[in-house]
Amino acid sequence: MSGHSKWATIKHKKGALDAKRGALFTKIIKELTVAAKNGGGNPDANPRLRTVLQKAKDANMPNDNIDRAIKKGTGELPGVMYEEVTYEGYGPGGVAILIEALTDNKNRTTAEIRSMLEKRGGNMSGAGSVAWQFAKKGFIVVLKDTCPEEKLMELVLDAGASDFNSDGENYEITADLKDFETVKKALVDAKIATVSAEFTAIPSATVKISDVTGAKSLLTLIEALEEHDDVQNVYANFDIPDEILKEAAGG
Repeated sequence: MSGHSKWATIKHKKGALDAKRGALFTKIIKELTVAAKNGGGNPDANPRLRTVLQKAKDANMPNDNIDRAIKKGTGELPGVMYEEVTYEGYGPGGVAILIEALTDNKNRTTAEIRSMLEKRGGNMSGAGSVAWQFAKKGFIVVLKDTCPEEKLMELVLDAGASDFNSDGENYEITADLKDFETVKKALVDAKIATVSAEFTAIPSATVKISDVTGAKSLLTLIEALEEHDDVQNVYANFDIPDEILKEAAGG
């Protein structure tokens, strides 16, 4: 997972630019609306909404935007309703890709995602062909200079984390979905800042990409998918060594 989680950290650092372009706000608004529609507008009773709210606050989204998105989801305000769709496929090098989207036109989005995959050396596959390789988890990243490793490990494992790893400049904490909120709260209570804390899909096995050209080709596809207006999350089972990943990602 190290290659993919490192890429996730690189993306997070680029998040401020996405927010300026408005792309991040658009995606978060959709997610707020769907979370409120499916689980209600009270974040105390809706863990998914609570997680998206934190994402909105991290992106400095205005409260008015947040409130409108939630009210559209609960039906208090009129608005477009989005359908949740998952696409499965393969990228260059046989890397498995899982794509989560929110769309108001499934036929259009499906055609666009298929085209993006095929134009960049990948292909769309049937339902269930890729999803079985991933497990939904809570995933938290903490910078190493934030807290001593032994203290952090003890804290999160006691709170219910299922795994703790040291990778480069970060600590990576994994938790089952049922324990994710408890682990996050333990970090908040201990005043330990996180780089990111979100739901993710962790692969059971990875495909190693060992050359810069192959890595660039794969990351170009992943980034294009992530920038699509309807795509919320992209998960892939690649593992790219740090030095190759850094060069392929442009620094």
